Amino acid sequence: MTRQFIGYVALLVRDYDEAKSWYCEVLGFSLLEDTLLPDGKRWVLVAPPGSTETRLLLARAANDQQSKRVGDQTGGRVFLFLRTDDFWRDFRAMQQKGVHFCEAPRQESYGTVAVFEDLYGNRWDLLQLNR
Repeated sequence: MTRQFIGYVALLVRDYDEAKSWYCEVLGFSLLEDTLLPDGKRWVLVAPPGSTETRLLLARAANDQQSKRVGDQTGGRVFLFLRTDDFWRDFRAMQQKGVHFCEAPRQESYGTVAVFEDLYGNRWDLLQLNR
């Protein structure tokens, strides 16, 4: 049987250290790798606690066209979905760390959700699915 999964999602950032700090200190992600590459770039991988497959690759914008996309990779739509096993625990912790929520939490047929923005303005869903 074939098994596939998304390994990495590239997220354009202004600065490696600024992004790494925000994702690790504010969202509580783990730093999995920070390797200097020969061309001056870095391979910076972070992931939420408990994540076993998908990683976020923090990719510094390399030119003007990429720089214009930092914070708006999806034209204002929610870009990423941070699933949790305890919505209210994580919502409160994120609020205490200054994360900007674009709306009040809401209950949907599929679970509890609220949209928040990362340090660049990318929109995320914090999501706890119903069991």
